[in-house]
Amino acid sequence: MTVGTVSEHPLGEQAPASVLADLRRVFATGRTKPLRWRLEQLEAIEALCNDQEPIIARALAEDLGRPPVEAWLGDIASTKGEATYARKHLKKWMRRSRQPLPLAQLPGRSWVQYDPLGVVLVIGPWNYPFYLSVAPLVAAVSAGNCAVLKPSELAPATSAVLTDLVPRYLDAQAIRVVEGDGDTTQSLIAQGFDHVLFTGGTEIGRKIMAAAAPTLTPVTLELGGKSPVIVTADADLDVAARRIAWVKLMNSGQTCIAPDYVLVDRAVVDTFTEKVAESIATFRAAEPERGQRIVNRRQFDRIKDLIDTTSGSIVAGGGVDEDKLSVEPTIIRDPAPTDPVMSDEIFGPILPILSIESTDAAVQFVNARPKPLALYVFSGSRRTAGDLIDAIPSGGAVINHVAMHCLAPQLPFGGVGASGMGQYHGRWGFEVLSHRRAVLAKSVRPDLKLTYPPYTDAAVKIMRKLF
Repeated sequence: MTVGTVSEHPLGEQAPASVLADLRRVFATGRTKPLRWRLEQLEAIEALCNDQEPIIARALAEDLGRPPVEAWLGDIASTKGEATYARKHLKKWMRRSRQPLPLAQLPGRSWVQYDPLGVVLVIGPWNYPFYLSVAPLVAAVSAGNCAVLKPSELAPATSAVLTDLVPRYLDAQAIRVVEGDGDTTQSLIAQGFDHVLFTGGTEIGRKIMAAAAPTLTPVTLELGGKSPVIVTADADLDVAARRIAWVKLMNSGQTCIAPDYVLVDRAVVDTFTEKVAESIATFRAAEPERGQRIVNRRQFDRIKDLIDTTSGSIVAGGGVDEDKLSVEPTIIRDPAPTDPVMSDEIFGPILPILSIESTDAAVQFVNARPKPLALYVFSGSRRTAGDLIDAIPSGGAVINHVAMHCLAPQLPFGGVGASGMGQYHGRWGFEVLSHRRAVLAKSVRPDLKLTYPPYTDAAVKIMRKLF
């Protein structure tokens, strides 16, 4: 296939209503429920990642200008890791969980079982268009669901790859890919799926939730926000600078859990800023271009405006190339809290660094804003780091590193408040896309007559003690 061309596979062109109807018929046959089917799909996802890494990487380079190593780390290895972890643990996840009963319900047995929801819609974003489309698919098939995958039209090469490869590797009767724009997404949601999992921006997340409301479709929204970093005076500044710069530069800063701004103790802020600038220069020493590519003109103009309107001091970078849609990695010192760069999610290679007087001031600054998707704390004190994590609500948190929690399928991943609702990854994804069903099994004997009307005074007294 030619990367960047729209696949002619008929599943990609099928009308949303007929796709859902077809998948409901497939689900009704029970083919997706057995453990064997689920394991086969997970093994197929692993094989897809192994076999097709060059094709996936080329698509990501075409869509985002992403180098092969970042394509492997950010999209391919992370997806395969999710599938591998689920495959190894799925049998245990699927087991019934026996539950004790109160005296009034004896004799009897009870358990909780995890039933597939039915047909799940996964709406992928453009910034990690393979990982954030297929990793939710791992959760969907682990739970025994049929699924529709709607890739982002803003990453057309990757969307074409998914349209071609998914039906070649996975069960094409139970898992479909539908390409299209926002209207297609709205049309799909309107059909009434059993669950919608969306990854993207907060504003679009609101529209997804509103579109799902008429059919009472439950949603998992993995959104964004301004994920802060707090660096205390006793932190290892070399390590902090390297780790923050590394993740900030990844995918040109177009990462939902990238560090959005850094609050640094005033005593070390100058040294820390210098070290971040040095790390950026070191990481990009072999890069022929000064700037980092932005996905499209709209996003480029938005990021350029963040630089142009800041009241802070640009201490590194700041250059842009309109023809190449690229932006230099940029460090801004002490922008005003009301600057757009401090009020809007950046989603680009800009890093504001602000000096703070104390950790208490850092807590007040972050908590005065919407709850972030992630919180990062660099500190030499385990107690201080723990206190900061406890004092600041966030979707997830990492101490002395950035974004690594996303790569651990043992941990739930998700937001809180404006940064999202619901969680997935690993068992958490299996559970969110399953129905946690209570089952009570009773015997027909004994069948106490006193529980049936008409009730005598004596029967009521006994029932009050029993129930």
